[in-house]
Amino acid sequence: MATMLERNKKVKAPQKTRAEHMQDALYREVWEDVNNEKTMQFIKKYSKHIMIAAFVIMIIATGIQIGVRTHRANKIATATAYEVAIENADANALAALSDNASGATADLALFQAYLLDNDVNKLEKLANDGNTPDFRDLARLHVVGIRGDEMSADEMKKYLSGMDSKSSPFYYTARITLAQKYLTSGDTAAANKILDDLIADKNTPSTIAATAASLR
Repeated sequence: MATMLERNKKVKAPQKTRAEHMQDALYREVWEDVNNEKTMQFIKKYSKHIMIAAFVIMIIATGIQIGVRTHRANKIATATAYEVAIENADANALAALSDNASGATADLALFQAYLLDNDVNKLEKLANDGNTPDFRDLARLHVVGIRGDEMSADEMKKYLSGMDSKSSPFYYTARITLAQKYLTSGDTAAANKILDDLIADKNTPSTIAATAASLR
């Protein structure tokens, strides 16, 4: 009789489902769009029906992977609640859904709630308590866009410090935002250092590189 160790060696790693591949592709495209300073296009492109479809794919894929009947039922119910909230443009329902969900599911619902009602409190909650770093950083960039004038350059630098690494999809957006803050604060030397780095970096998105050159 085969030992448990021998049986375990024969178990193959689970293959991703088609839905999971679709989900991965969607998120890569979303983050690429945002990193290229296309936030408005992002909002238009992934609003309502596409967001519904993407969310349903994510929920169903997660449910299938887990394979627990009751948990899958809860996930599908969450997807249904999300669809109803989006169809009704109900920001409060999305916020409530966020409170009862977890991970990126909760973050996505809360961010969509903010897009519907422009409640900065929802945005700040996501920025401070979001479950995933990408959504936390996205929320922080939006907060800076709204309240950046109230921050000093040092405060903004600290607030955006989670995007200091190029591993962040928002690295370049955060850098140009900070450079602009330094300029309005009168610290030309600090601003120019960031601008020069952005101009010299071949990986800087073209729109951000052009902005950096115009500010330099």
